[in-house]
Amino acid sequence: MGFWVSLAVAFVLNVIAYLLVRPKKASRAQAQDLREPSAEAGKPIPVVFGEITVTNPNVLYYGDVDKRQYEVSA
Repeated sequence: MGFWVSLAVAFVLNVIAYLLVRPKKASRAQAQDLREPSAEAGKPIPVVFGEITVTNPNVLYYGDVDKRQYEVSA
């Protein structure tokens, strides 16, 4: 009997937790927000120790940068 009671309590608590959690509204990234890496001669190379985000890396080739706009019907 105790097993079924604890199973029912766990089920009820899971349903309550599921109903209380609301997903956060994520903002959509715009094309203007993206930054392209630079390729400059003589620019110092950063030395990274640990976990860090390099915001402006110096690269040799970034690829064919092209912006396209798509219309999607939902």
